Amino acid sequence: MKLPIVAYGDAVLRKKATDINAEYPDLEVLIANMFETMYGAHGVGLAAPQIGLAIRLFVIDATSFAEDEPSLKDFKKVFINAEILEESGEKWSFNEGCLSIPDIREDVERKENVRLSYFDENWVKHEETFSGLAARVIQHEYDHIEGKLFVDKLSPLRKTMLNNRLTSISKGMVKVDYKMRFPAVKKGRR
Repeated sequence: MKLPIVAYGDAVLRKKATDINAEYPDLEVLIANMFETMYGAHGVGLAAPQIGLAIRLFVIDATSFAEDEPSLKDFKKVFINAEILEESGEKWSFNEGCLSIPDIREDVERKENVRLSYFDENWVKHEETFSGLAARVIQHEYDHIEGKLFVDKLSPLRKTMLNNRLTSISKGMVKVDYKMRFPAVKKGRR
């Protein structure tokens, strides 16, 4: 089932998400719905806060980047209770977007490697290091479970320049081809 994606300005996007356990209700269904929602919005990652749940869960399917990075050919993963252990390497810039902030893309600098501990959908614990685009997508989604957005990494001047567009998004004044929930729109108006 495709779920509505929460738009910029909703308080859930600013909450630090909480850990869950294996007894979380209908987790398997939630994960399947998150993948379906992400694919329906043409995304490569989706974090639970983006569908209104302040829990430490995100899903990624970076296989669309396989042409640029062949190692991503089968990169489809579920991350539960993830914790970044280390970010390393040079910072590099890449043009990022976000399903919660449609129609805005900006160059964001992130470190090239990330070491992460997390559980997969079968509650197997992993500790892995990811590099390149995989690391970038993980860092972007990880920010969501920490209550941060990619626009927070922009210079104050650039963020000020985007302020009117961000406000418009929160009011639902943006065209998207997927379901969204806008914080500044009264129920029944959209």
